[in-house]
Amino acid sequence: MKKLLQPLLLALAGIGLTACAARQDRLAQRQPGDLPTYEVYAIRYGVIPAFPVRALVAGADSTRTLDIALMIWLLRGPDGRNVLVDAGFFRDEHLARWRVQEFVRPSKAIAKVGLRPEEITDIIITHLHWDHAGSIELFPQARVWIQEEEFRYYTSGEGRSGNTGVDPEDAALLLRLHELGRVMLVDGDAREIIPGVRVYTGGRHTYASQYVGVRTADGTVVIASDNLYLYENLENRLPIAQTLDRESNLQAQARMRELATDPRLIVPGHDPEVFTRFPSPGSGVARIELDV
Repeated sequence: MKKLLQPLLLALAGIGLTACAARQDRLAQRQPGDLPTYEVYAIRYGVIPAFPVRALVAGADSTRTLDIALMIWLLRGPDGRNVLVDAGFFRDEHLARWRVQEFVRPSKAIAKVGLRPEEITDIIITHLHWDHAGSIELFPQARVWIQEEEFRYYTSGEGRSGNTGVDPEDAALLLRLHELGRVMLVDGDAREIIPGVRVYTGGRHTYASQYVGVRTADGTVVIASDNLYLYENLENRLPIAQTLDRESNLQAQARMRELATDPRLIVPGHDPEVFTRFPSPGSGVARIELDV
């Protein structure tokens, strides 16, 4: 019996060694940049009805309107890392002024993907407008990443907004968090701030707005935020209507095409079509991924 088993055991051992060697070869061929990868979700937390398209797309017909989506984006990574790109808002004055419909506090909207506010580890603020930086305080454990030039330009040492385009309460909160060591200032373009997550400048929606490239199983996804309002901007090569530099904005859009593995993986900041192009899992959540 032992004589019969010995060749079988040797054969199995050989198969195991071969499989192990093959795995080691694959690992050896992998570059450090291949890991980690993230799942990317757009999460809608409200709708602004009848928004003028001319305020989004330069040169658009002044009679056109669109019910635009208010979104934040989740990058779900390994080891419990949950990164929000932008934080949304929740203050009543903005809800009333913009007649927001279907509103859910961003801290509650993330329950749609099974998360609690304290599970958010990082927030990347693309720019300091009220609808992108107005809910940071709802995520008590998160580090906040923002371009240093954006931070310096829009805040003052006295804890007030240094510019009328930024909510004073948001500016004061950001300064307090900076004093507590929770604000990480990014020093320019193409910086990998978190493993697998890199930020880029140049869209010029605000003084130093940034956008995000993130590694996924499908390749690089680009979260444009308001550096690209609608798919229409990208597909028709039209600058956003609200930019400090239209040529810079067009250059940023072209660069997004180069950075993204596929143009379908470029996600604009307010286009409701995101949830049509990526219908799963639904109920105001879109997983950004290519068809298998």
